[in-house]
Amino acid sequence: MSDTHTSSQGANKLVAEVAMQSLRRHKLIDQFFVIVGLTILFASLLTLALLFTDLVRDGAPRFGWDFFTHFPSRNAERAGILSAWVGTSLVMLVTVCVAMPIGVAAAVYLEEYAPKNWFTAIIEINVTNLAGVPSIIYGLLALGLFVYKLNLGQSIASAGLTLALLILPIVIVASREAIRAVPRNIREAAYALGATRWEVTAHHVVPYSSGGILTGLIIGLSRAIGETAPIITIGALAFIAFLPTSPVTSDFPYVSFTWLSDPFTVMPIQMFNWVSRPDTAFQVNAAAAGAILLAMTLLMNGIAIYVRYRFRKKINW
Repeated sequence: MSDTHTSSQGANKLVAEVAMQSLRRHKLIDQFFVIVGLTILFASLLTLALLFTDLVRDGAPRFGWDFFTHFPSRNAERAGILSAWVGTSLVMLVTVCVAMPIGVAAAVYLEEYAPKNWFTAIIEINVTNLAGVPSIIYGLLALGLFVYKLNLGQSIASAGLTLALLILPIVIVASREAIRAVPRNIREAAYALGATRWEVTAHHVVPYSSGGILTGLIIGLSRAIGETAPIITIGALAFIAFLPTSPVTSDFPYVSFTWLSDPFTVMPIQMFNWVSRPDTAFQVNAAAAGAILLAMTLLMNGIAIYVRYRFRKKINW
């Protein structure tokens, strides 16, 4: 009997030692991946910081009010980005006005209303896959659909719709994740009080997920603002010395949509135009424009982080 008890104790001790060794091994693996992840993170941040610093250093001579208020010119010292940043702003305005309502509506439908069947699964797979399609494909699609089929021409409307299609999968996926993160008990409590599905969605689900939705939208816009291939494909101008029609007028109803059909240029194309020139002075202009564009992108991502923080702080689950 004692031999059986002794052997049982030995077996338990052996199992405990094996378990401890396995636990130590898993802790070492966890620490290894933490170190690798932090190394990659800091290396990426360092690369970004070096790139931004290099652009700022090279473009420092051109930073000034004149650079923002002058049109492009054959004289590098007099050239500016006025038409480029105005065109970029208007194109982004069209993009956000199209992508946000369509993307959020699609995400709400897929998460709250769509039945879980094979057809919905196919839609979800295709939406996810569309996020990885090269941007030039969207440009070719827009060239045939918006420019020629719908006769929108090489206009701000065509560019905004093209970039809206480009970021729509990103907005849908991010919005779905934000909606899915809302706890189920919030929905059940609202249903228990007699709320309809639309009331639950409009008054509870969407407000609670607004932080993630806005974050996904701004991240999508951060990608769209630097895209060049689809904009070149639909025929954006590389050199433009005039501004589109003002969206605001002095006559009633004080709003004009004529600018949607105007030709345009954007910051990435203006940079490409300057980089392709052999004069080193234009290279300085391109570096300054690149630093400004990168600063705009970082600012948009910073806004996304701030918005997400504010919404999470206000909502206590």
